[in-house]
Amino acid sequence: MTLDRFREHFERIVAELRKVVIGQEHALEQLLATLFAEGHVLLTGVPGLGRTLLGTSLARVLGLSSNRIQFTPDLLPSDIIGTEVLQESKDRKVREFRFFKGPVFANMILADEINRSPARTQSALLEAMQEQQVTLGGARHPVPQPFVIIATQNAIESEGVYPMPEAQLDRFMMLVDLDYPSEEEELGILEATTGPTGSSVERVVDAATVLAMQRLARLVPVTPSVKRFALALVRGSRPGRPDSSDAVGKLLRWGASPRAGQCLLRAGKVLAIVRGRRYVARADIKDIAVPVLRHRLVPDYRAGGREGAGIEKLVHRMVEDVDRRSCPEAGSRRMRHLLQWS
Repeated sequence: MTLDRFREHFERIVAELRKVVIGQEHALEQLLATLFAEGHVLLTGVPGLGRTLLGTSLARVLGLSSNRIQFTPDLLPSDIIGTEVLQESKDRKVREFRFFKGPVFANMILADEINRSPARTQSALLEAMQEQQVTLGGARHPVPQPFVIIATQNAIESEGVYPMPEAQLDRFMMLVDLDYPSEEEELGILEATTGPTGSSVERVVDAATVLAMQRLARLVPVTPSVKRFALALVRGSRPGRPDSSDAVGKLLRWGASPRAGQCLLRAGKVLAIVRGRRYVARADIKDIAVPVLRHRLVPDYRAGGREGAGIEKLVHRMVEDVDRRSCPEAGSRRMRHLLQWS
C-alpha cells in the first residue's frame, strides 16, 4: 500500500458514496478519517438526514460484514454480545455451554439511536470498542477486523432517551454532526429518491485493503511542533489548570482526556494523506478539532448545551488561543509561516 494508492481508494470510496449521499461533504470526510484511523464515530443531527443510509452504504462500499442494532428501552446486553446456552449431546451423556455470537461480531456495527437504551445496555459495547473483544463466561471472543462502530442519535429528542455516559462518549473518536442540506442538495435528494429507480452502491475495496490503509495511516510522521500543538489544545481545555486556554475560563466543568490527543493525531494522519502530504500539519489538527473535542467537553451552563453551537464556538476560540500563544508576534512573517505549517 502506497500513499498514492491510499488516496486513490479514498477518492473512489467517496465517489461511490456520493451516489446515495448528497451533500454532507465534511461529514463524509470525518467519517472516513475516523474509519481509517481505527476509531468509532457518533453521528448526530435531526431525523431524516440519512445517517442510517450512510452507515449501511459505507459497509457495502468497503466490502465489510455489517449488522444493524436498533436500540430500544427493552434491549438487553445479551441481545448485543450474544449468550451462552446449555446444550446436550445427541447421546445425552455430555452437557456443555455453547456461545452464540450476537450482532456485535461483524466488521461494522450500526448502533441506531443508541441513546434510546439505558446505560446498562449501552455499556455492552465498551469492551468491544476499546479491547476489540467480548468476554463472556470467562472466555474471550475477538471481534472481526477491521472493527468500527457507527452510532446514531437524534439531537432534538429529549423524551424516551437516556444520556450517554461520559466514559462511553470518550471512546468515540469523533462526534459528526449532520446539518440540513442546502436548497440545491435537497432538490437533488428529492429527484434521486422519488423517481422510478433508485441509486445503489458497489463494493470498491475489501477488508484486507481497509486494514492495509489503516496500517499505512499509522506510519505518517508527526513533527514535535504539531504534537505540542495538539497537546496544548487538549490540555488547554481543562479548566483551573496553569496551562488552560484563556478561552475556557469558567465555561467548562471538565476538559478533554488524553484520548483526545491520540484521536487528533491519528485522524490528522489520515487527512494528511488525503490532502497529498507526507506529514501532519497544524491545519489537519484544526480541521478536526471540533468533531474530536465537542463531545468530550463538559460545559458549564454559560457555554450552552453539549450539542449546541456554544461548544463549537468555544472549541474554535480555544484553537485560536493556542495558535496565537504558540506563534508569537516576535518573529518575522516568514518565521510565523514556517511555525504554523511545521
